[in-house]
Amino acid sequence: MKTYFKIFPYVFLILGILFLYDAITRLRSGEDAVVSFLFVGALIFMFFFQRWKYRKFTDSHKNE
Repeated sequence: MKTYFKIFPYVFLILGILFLYDAITRLRSGEDAVVSFLFVGALIFMFFFQRWKYRKFTDSHKNE
């Protein structure tokens, strides 16, 4: 279970990179890319939130 919590935040990071690529290609073609940039921001936030949550989880189990 620990490896799941350790690896899963990187899924958000990879998805963020993909949406960033999508946003840049949309900007180059002249389309609106606001939604893609919003997804990038949300996914990067989720990456850091999940890492913080994992650290909090492991720290609380070290004390037991």
